[in-house]
Amino acid sequence: MALSERSEPLSRRLRALVDELVEGGVTLEQARGEFEKQYVLAALRANSGSLAKSANSLGIHRNTLRNKMTSLRIVSADYAPSRRRR
Repeated sequence: MALSERSEPLSRRLRALVDELVEGGVTLEQARGEFEKQYVLAALRANSGSLAKSANSLGIHRNTLRNKMTSLRIVSADYAPSRRRR
């Protein structure tokens, strides 16, 4: 399904979430920060933690991603698959 085909349901879901956040007293800065953090984490998980691939999928330079990860306090434990110890 193309993005344009999903836009209306996405818009409705996003509107409902935003309404909930506003009613809950979440500031724009808090919402933006958490959204950005979750978006970056999703890209990192989707790309198996590869910074280069994640940056490419986000449309930013790898160094920009690294800086965002620092400012958002993202560490590898936040997105790396857990490894079982033997």
